[in-house]
Amino acid sequence: MTRTSEVDTMSRSTGRALGTVRAALIVVEGLWTWYKRNWRATVVSSVVQPVLFLLALGFGLGSQVEPGEATGGLRYVVYLAPALLVATSVQIAAFESTYPVLSAFKWQQTYLAIAASPISPAQILAGQLSWIAIRLVTSGAAYLVVAAALGTLTGPGVLLTLVVAVLTGMSFAAPVVAYAATLESEGQQFNALFRFVVMPMTLFAGAFFPVEQLPAWLRPLAWVTPIWHGTEVGRDAAFGTLAWLPALGHVTFLVAVTGAGVWYAVRSFRRRLAL
Repeated sequence: MTRTSEVDTMSRSTGRALGTVRAALIVVEGLWTWYKRNWRATVVSSVVQPVLFLLALGFGLGSQVEPGEATGGLRYVVYLAPALLVATSVQIAAFESTYPVLSAFKWQQTYLAIAASPISPAQILAGQLSWIAIRLVTSGAAYLVVAAALGTLTGPGVLLTLVVAVLTGMSFAAPVVAYAATLESEGQQFNALFRFVVMPMTLFAGAFFPVEQLPAWLRPLAWVTPIWHGTEVGRDAAFGTLAWLPALGHVTFLVAVTGAGVWYAVRSFRRRLAL
């Protein structure tokens, strides 16, 4: 009998629920068991795709962009590198928060099986969100290794950018997980999310060019997106130009959105997994 099975058996016999940390780690362990057999399917979207964007837009198109005020006097590829880390984090978070979550409720029904154990719906959610955060950290670290090899990073500040990227991804993941938990079928909802939220946010929220280049009426839409806040802080951290007061405002926004998403997700998981 494994250690996990022993703990579960003991919890059932005593009638006591598992602690939140232990329960979340068990959920993460289950997700890792699946992932280590299927990780190859995610390599392209998690690492290869952002690197290709960096090569094509940074070294390709970016070679035609002269360093100037818009890029902070830096080469375009250097200007782009930290922003791609943030944007990719949101894209990975969007995928991990949609189909896998709905599948665990409807098709594979793994959440239902876990909820029959001493693990509560809120603890299942904690494990799922922890797993998404782990995915963001590992994918982001792999991207930074390649970006460093290409000479596009300016210093150790990019490690703080990685932290910001993970927070930005989680600020998007938490509300989307909550939304996915309310669906009975994916229908066109997820397609609409990727086409009309994730993609426009990636393109127009400051990752590829300053938001100030947008028409004035469009800028407020960019200002309320996680990518804009994450990109602003992430770039400043990477370039060593971080101003603490604006950074605090950006981080507060991201934390607040994450917290609201977690609150909504707890309610959604409890309602969906009520046994």
